[in-house]
Amino acid sequence: MDDQEDLPPAVFTPDNEPYLGREPLLMFERQIPFSLWVSAHIAAYTRENRKNLSDLQVAACQIVPQGINLALAIRELLRQGYLFAALVLMRPLVERAAIVAYLLDHSEAIEEWKGGWRFRNRPPLATMLHSMGIGEAYEEAKEICEYYNHITHGDPISADSNAVPLGDGSLGYSVDKVLGDPLLCDALATQGRSYLGILVAGAIRCFPEVKPPPSVVH
Repeated sequence: MDDQEDLPPAVFTPDNEPYLGREPLLMFERQIPFSLWVSAHIAAYTRENRKNLSDLQVAACQIVPQGINLALAIRELLRQGYLFAALVLMRPLVERAAIVAYLLDHSEAIEEWKGGWRFRNRPPLATMLHSMGIGEAYEEAKEICEYYNHITHGDPISADSNAVPLGDGSLGYSVDKVLGDPLLCDALATQGRSYLGILVAGAIRCFPEVKPPPSVVH
């Protein structure tokens, strides 16, 4: 009975979350209401003007909601301590932010998007990251991309991201919440906030007609 009493709760509530009060997570939280405001107003605009949308705007309507949904999921996983799962979801968020930014800056790519964004024809993620200014050199952008690929595909390199210290000083691989790694939580919250910001900024550029009032500007 005592061992069970020492276990963390199955679900944390806002008053006992393991990373409650971490500044990067709080900053991530604060970005979400603005992102939802932008999404809601773009949705309203597209419903009223669906016959007059550009190809880029149609693409953004498909990509941006998925990205915001992923960001919300990452936020919830961080609050509950599922840091590895949050890390796995980071790559699809990164990719959606990169696609919107790339389509904005490479108008010719919209035809490939309309054609299905086929794997062999679309630009590699590293190319899109470098195009949007992530990584001073292409090799740096490629390394960032490869890191996320390792996590997603579950190869041996990814195992380091799921390792936790055990009581005897050795390492094990967690199947549950990670409650004692605030620096990893901070890093993931910072990444989530950054890529959500890129995604929403791209959405605003795609829909210049949707202008947030001064009181809502992030």
